[in-house]
Amino acid sequence: MRFVLLSTIFMGAWASSARLEDLPPDTIVTEALWEVPSGLPAEVPAPEGNPFVRERVELGRRLFFDPILSRDRDRSCATCHQPEFGFATNEARPPSLKGGKLERNAPSLFNRAFGKTQMWDGRFASLEEQALKPIAHEEEMGLPIEEAITRLKEDTEYPALFEEAFGQGPDDETLAKGLASFVRRLFYGNTAMDDFRSGKVFALTTQERAGMWIFQSKANCWRCHHGFNFTDEAFHNTGVGVVDGTSESGRMKYSNDVADRGAFKTPSLRALLMTPPYFHDGSVNTLREVVEFYNRGGEANENLDPQMKPLELNEKEIDLLVAFLGSLSRHGRSAEVHSGESEGSGGSGDSGGED
Repeated sequence: MRFVLLSTIFMGAWASSARLEDLPPDTIVTEALWEVPSGLPAEVPAPEGNPFVRERVELGRRLFFDPILSRDRDRSCATCHQPEFGFATNEARPPSLKGGKLERNAPSLFNRAFGKTQMWDGRFASLEEQALKPIAHEEEMGLPIEEAITRLKEDTEYPALFEEAFGQGPDDETLAKGLASFVRRLFYGNTAMDDFRSGKVFALTTQERAGMWIFQSKANCWRCHHGFNFTDEAFHNTGVGVVDGTSESGRMKYSNDVADRGAFKTPSLRALLMTPPYFHDGSVNTLREVVEFYNRGGEANENLDPQMKPLELNEKEIDLLVAFLGSLSRHGRSAEVHSGESEGSGGSGDSGGED
């Protein structure tokens, strides 16, 4: 199956001369960065100080796949956000520079242009604010920003590319803006559910339509997963990561509000089949396990969201709900036209580890 954003033809990742063969390749179809798929707002928001400029987006794309921004030149932003896994990874938690695992699951970067905050705990208000943190983080890419800028200035190509994109050479501001511009153009839409919403009733199978009814009624999933991106972009304690009745600090660590203890951002439900394992700790491997977790009412703790209650779904209803969730990864007819897929093609199956 081909996805709207991905190509089966290797487009080539730009990188420094030290690029390793096992680094995730750039498989992005350039046109897909500039064509907003159905189901998403046609107007993609960008901050006043960083409007969409093709040269900036392409510069950010090059930087995203280049290990020049890591301490040992052995990893890139794409190491934790791989195109083939929906700009996430297939690991519960990505590997740390120190030999262990990062604190959190690496989430998908799809549709982050529409996000109100960034990271699982919402500690950053914008992609520009977040962009440099994984580079400097001692367990992620481990490169001080000052050194990253020096490398870029001394590179044979980057100074000219920054001049073309920003009218000046590399610095921390232009580096952040370039990376943020690229991430804002990573979209996921054109799904069977988007076709259904546009009036194509039979874009969803009978099972998916039944699952949608459960999603909107008995399971009450819509309370947190609503809108075009199927997320309220808010923070909830659903009991994920609770040990012996005690939850992690979650958003409380940055909001300093005890009511936020154990609360994490509601992820989008788009492209789920590309992005297992699930939850902020990567503790669940399948969508059925996700539904079963919520069917139990989550894991009890003193800050559990009051909306978290046992759903009392039977086995058939769980199957139907899982089928519906899959429709948010399965591309519809509009995507077939967009990507050249044949009729009937179907779908498959939350920086580094911090967002």
